[in-house]
Amino acid sequence: MQKKVTIKDIAKEAGVSISTVSRVVNGSLPVKKETKEKVLKAIQKLNYSPDSLARSLRVGYTKTIGIIIPNIANPFFATIVRGAEDYLRSKGFSIIICNSDNDVKEEEKLFKTLTEKKVDGVLYSGIGDHVENLATKNIKTVFIDRVIKENNFSYVCSNNYQGMQNLLEYLYKTNHRKYVFISGKKEVFSATERLRAFLDFVEKYKLNYKIYEAEYTYESGLSVAKKIKTLPDVIVCSNDLIAYGVIEYLKSKNINVPKDVSVTGYDDITFSKMFSPALTTVSQPICEMGKTAAKLIFEILINKDDYIPVKLFENQLIVRQSTRRRKL
Repeated sequence: MQKKVTIKDIAKEAGVSISTVSRVVNGSLPVKKETKEKVLKAIQKLNYSPDSLARSLRVGYTKTIGIIIPNIANPFFATIVRGAEDYLRSKGFSIIICNSDNDVKEEEKLFKTLTEKKVDGVLYSGIGDHVENLATKNIKTVFIDRVIKENNFSYVCSNNYQGMQNLLEYLYKTNHRKYVFISGKKEVFSATERLRAFLDFVEKYKLNYKIYEAEYTYESGLSVAKKIKTLPDVIVCSNDLIAYGVIEYLKSKNINVPKDVSVTGYDDITFSKMFSPALTTVSQPICEMGKTAAKLIFEILINKDDYIPVKLFENQLIVRQSTRRRKL
């Protein structure tokens, strides 16, 4: 069995002290360029791999961030993760991705697991209210896709209310008067904001409408579409995946989109412009949101801040072929 290379071996090979090697490995204190190069060459020659857990006990961090999301199969969250991972990797951090399956109890278990693994921080996008729990455990946390009113937590979110409002105003201007709105679950922050915008909209114009609730999934959109007995002018879906399911069900019943009914989504995930018909939706800067959340958690850790405030991202209306101008 090959002997494990230790920090002592590196010090001997480089002709420096153990403390100097430690400073180079941990980046704790500056080291002269020439000395640093000697240590790095010794590390490469001897194929030294530092024990990350032991190092974390010495320097107080593991360079690991946990990410809790509801469903990695949803391209919205997959893109969030990709944006965060790209940034954190550039800073020498690794990530642990955790799926909660939209289950509050599972989220609690995941927080416990990440705490036991001594992650440096958590990027959290879920449905539970873990603020008190997080404060007690003193876990540096950045919330994604939800707004936290407490002033000791950072969050990255887009303006869901304004985005949905812009979409609805466009539909009204194109003569859509009868609405079906398929909302996400009430526990989901983005869903409640989009529903709030819809309720304010129909109240403003005194419109005819019906509301259904669904999961943020294709299958749920397919299921809810079966419950719609009378076609409205437009079916407004709280996310793109729901809209995909709705359109596929309508196709199976030989109902043409948008000739017979318009359908809209929200998020503008990768496939929405390739879907048939291409989906009218609201675009969020998804990857940028992930990168921003990662940047925030990194700066919080480096600067030892409790939180860094961030303003909401604005969203953009994307008009494609799943809607049309209707005649009154």
